[in-house]
Amino acid sequence: MTRDAASRTEIEPMAHQADADAAYLAELGQRVRRIRAVRGMSRKTLSRASGISERYLAQLEGGEGNLSIVLLRRIARATGARLDDLVAEETSDEWRLLRDLLRQASPQAIEAARLALTGAASPQTAATSSGASLKVALIGLRGAGKSTVGRLAAERLGWPFVELNVEVERTAGLSVTEVFKLYGQEGYRRLEQKALRGVIERPGPFILATGGGIVAEPLTFDSLLSCFFTVWMKALPGQHMRRVREQGDLRPMANDRAAMDELVAILSSREPLYARANATLDTSQRDADQSADALAALIRSAETRGQI
Repeated sequence: MTRDAASRTEIEPMAHQADADAAYLAELGQRVRRIRAVRGMSRKTLSRASGISERYLAQLEGGEGNLSIVLLRRIARATGARLDDLVAEETSDEWRLLRDLLRQASPQAIEAARLALTGAASPQTAATSSGASLKVALIGLRGAGKSTVGRLAAERLGWPFVELNVEVERTAGLSVTEVFKLYGQEGYRRLEQKALRGVIERPGPFILATGGGIVAEPLTFDSLLSCFFTVWMKALPGQHMRRVREQGDLRPMANDRAAMDELVAILSSREPLYARANATLDTSQRDADQSADALAALIRSAETRGQI
């Protein structure tokens, strides 16, 4: 083999590795962007929470940054995500759900799962779930009408109305704003999961309004889908923004000139998750009373068909 041929032989694997590294960095950047968007965090908000400059974050999300493990750990903590969600080869929602279930499972349940996955155990019939009897949960982005419309629909049905954020505040003994300031995204999500478990134990009927970011945690969201008849309260991005501004609530988009772009990115990232709901109600062309009538009718129809 000539010297030139030998050089080419050495260079080609290096070039292939460089391409693979570039592809991985691009994928890593997209994961950070998706996690940020699903949690409703602007780049500016993540910058403040992590101590990493917006410019560096922009480079990372564009596939041009090569973060150290320490900085990646900061991003994970600031977003409330797990570090392995950023760097793992497998990052599907199903995988994350199974991982979280295993972390909470008893040794006996883990052993049963291992036997089932390895084919060492005979198939078992599915266990009956706790049921979603007369329990309705509303999901969707802020400004869709979950609280206002949900409360009005509950009045029409003669049902109690529950807000998960209120339950989080009761559990923590702090306001949601204070929870975020003291414990960050990760702490809030833990409290949200605990509060939801308490709500699940209550007998129906009732309507539950959830926070827009509940879909960000696979285990919490799976519990919601398993135990409630879920309705995605849907609206156009412009209407989300208008309603949020009318409420005087710009969190987490305050002082951000790109607020609408961020809102669209958040909605786009969450739509596949919101779409897992049992039903969808578009409130775009309805006022609060019209939407409440439509939601009450949707719930009555689902009850009649035995879906609730």
